[in-house]
Amino acid sequence: MTKYIFITGGVVSSLGKGIVAASLGNLLRARGFSVTIQKFDPYINVDPGTMSPFQHGEVFVTDDGAETDLDLGHYERFTNTSLGKYNNVTSGSVYQTVINKERQGEYLGATVQTIPHITNEIKSRIQKVVKQFKPDFLIAEIGGTIGDIEGLPFIEAIRQFRSEVGMDNSISIHVTLLPYLPTSGELKTKPSQHSVNTLRSFGIQPEILVLRTQVPVSQSEKDKIALFCSVSKECVIECRDMDTIYEVPLALEQQNLAQSVLKLLKSKEKTPNLNSWKELVNKIKHPKKEITVALAGKYTELNDAYISVVESLKHAGCAYDTKVKIKWLASEECTSYDKAKEYLKDTDALVVPGGFGFRGIEGKLNVIRYARENNLPFLGLCLGMQCAVIEYARNVAGLKGANSTEFDEKTQYPVIDLMAEQKNIGGYGGTMRLGAYECHLKDGTKAHKAYGKKIISERHRHRYEFNNDYKKIIEDAGLIISGKSPDGLLCEMVEYPKNDWFVACQFHPEFKSRPNEAHPLFLGLIKTAIKNIK
Repeated sequence: MTKYIFITGGVVSSLGKGIVAASLGNLLRARGFSVTIQKFDPYINVDPGTMSPFQHGEVFVTDDGAETDLDLGHYERFTNTSLGKYNNVTSGSVYQTVINKERQGEYLGATVQTIPHITNEIKSRIQKVVKQFKPDFLIAEIGGTIGDIEGLPFIEAIRQFRSEVGMDNSISIHVTLLPYLPTSGELKTKPSQHSVNTLRSFGIQPEILVLRTQVPVSQSEKDKIALFCSVSKECVIECRDMDTIYEVPLALEQQNLAQSVLKLLKSKEKTPNLNSWKELVNKIKHPKKEITVALAGKYTELNDAYISVVESLKHAGCAYDTKVKIKWLASEECTSYDKAKEYLKDTDALVVPGGFGFRGIEGKLNVIRYARENNLPFLGLCLGMQCAVIEYARNVAGLKGANSTEFDEKTQYPVIDLMAEQKNIGGYGGTMRLGAYECHLKDGTKAHKAYGKKIISERHRHRYEFNNDYKKIIEDAGLIISGKSPDGLLCEMVEYPKNDWFVACQFHPEFKSRPNEAHPLFLGLIKTAIKNIK
């Protein structure tokens, strides 16, 4: 029977509940248990697909085409599993389903209410993910902060669900902040006490408290919190700030978090195998080399907008005992080739990630041109590939003014154009080419050598594609189309053979990189950058 672990947060938002959930999943997986993790997001958007990255960070895409919260990326990376559309639940999707059922007469004339209709729908989403994965443990993280009005239906649904499955089969973990006052040198426990009292007022008594803190928590302070919050002393867990998020599972293991969870859920304790994870953390903390990679995008003010790209670069660097230092480059500032040259002069590689809209495009074209002309290792992702094609068409293939119809509908040379199946689609949410698709690689190309196989599967999120009307012109000018869809109609990868590493892809490889299994394209980029330094 599946055991259920519900994680809530208090005092402030952005406490790292997602990292705690992912770390617990990691520790349970290290003991041989099967785990899946679910995220409940209280916002009314159906999914984050139409939200600005400045507000919500990156949109993480699953194999089955769901646009989800970035925490699912942490879940997949820490547990080395692939999740799906049922692993991310929003208030918007729940309300939409309930309203659709009401319109179709499924409630037989009943008054539709938060209880039981909304809460029943939330509980059904828990059951769906359990039916799909059949895990030993389901970890469910509730977004936001306890007391937020939009999160109350989720809290009530959890209260009901715990009563239905039995207290031996479910526990509640509450993550709170312990503020440190440097003037008095004190950690303050009162905010955590108030947060737990708020959670109790909704009918949930947490069995475990995870305390987020900058400084060590003394045993006397832990005992005080345990007493006032009615939690066992051994279930008050310290979670201090770490040098790297990948150190968190090891820190929580030292605090016996997984052991406490198993004891409360009456599950058999198993000896964890964390050797590979310890080796990973050791490599991250003690690199032998360092390189600088420029990341040129338009959302660089918020690092979470490119979090999977950054983590993928770290994974690849770790594989070569190398620290990857990110140089954040706002593409809007690269208004000329000379400025691009100035910004890139001290870097060892360039990544141009995905995105939407015209803003910053000319800057991306300038940095890509510099990378191509100066043999700077380059990796283009989604929009990054489209920009690479536009730059090559303009400056090598002789198609002056070439562009994407996303940016200029009247361009003379639309080398990037809206996909045929997208032309009759209305609306924006969930309507792009989304999820995993096969790609066939051309023999002998850098992409083929990097992957070590001819057929791959990668995750997509886009509306525009390489325009095949310009395929011959661009190929004759020297750019290789190294990856295509199985039917040969869609260009999925391009590369410039004269450079050591100039590779771009229409898909998002960053979504499939793992800490102990870096993605081949990021490995190729970092390996080339290190080699060029030597």
